[in-house]
Amino acid sequence: MASPRLLSRSPLSSFLRVPIQTTSKAALISSTLSRGHRSFSSSQTKAAAPKMSNTGTLIELAKARRTIYKLGKNSPVPDSKIEELVNAAIQHIPSSFNTQSTRLVVLLHAEHERLWEIVIDTFMQLVQSGAVPEATWKNQTLPKLQGMKNGVGTILFYEDPAHIKPFSEKFATYKEHFQPWAEHSNAMHQYFLWTALESLGFGANLQHYNPLIDGPVAKQWDIPSDWRLIAQLVFGSPEGEPGEKTQKPIEERVKIFGKL
Repeated sequence: MASPRLLSRSPLSSFLRVPIQTTSKAALISSTLSRGHRSFSSSQTKAAAPKMSNTGTLIELAKARRTIYKLGKNSPVPDSKIEELVNAAIQHIPSSFNTQSTRLVVLLHAEHERLWEIVIDTFMQLVQSGAVPEATWKNQTLPKLQGMKNGVGTILFYEDPAHIKPFSEKFATYKEHFQPWAEHSNAMHQYFLWTALESLGFGANLQHYNPLIDGPVAKQWDIPSDWRLIAQLVFGSPEGEPGEKTQKPIEERVKIFGKL
């Protein structure tokens, strides 16, 4: 089993009251979250504004977030801490025009396993119909799905169109933009939770088996039929290391104008 990946003296850990396991890095996330639980006067806010030292810890969190496929069932925190983290995400991640259309469904332990049984059953039907080659299924897809099932939990990310429609009607000029804007917010929820879970010692990976599984998943957990499934964040104890990550030159991807 790989060593725990919990970041040392993490404000996120403090927010969730999680025991510290390593002394390698620090985290930023919950120092921002916890401000939502306090009442500041304008003078207090102004005095506390400079937080330049936190930039480094935010970068460390970004560096530490990696894709981990080999997962196990040894959770580094109680389930209640996962719930607190998810609730913090839904409360504090921004959305365009404050639409708040992102919906999160958390599946843990047996419910998580049931999800991946549904995915496996769905693919078996595709194999039987000839849509997926049997060799691909046995050698690639099935082992991958069984690896997902070996984890602790999955967070399903949805969008609720009912909470987008009123804004698209009220602000007709931007009508065509509200759905992609909602997906931007949804992606921020995904990134926040992925990064935060790994800072607590989990390994995680992001999957997209929608729309293949939309119907049976909605039926199993009584999900509203108009909710649109966007992604699945799978997490568990990290039982392997991330793969090599290659980077394109920064110069090809960043342009800065007016630098002093």
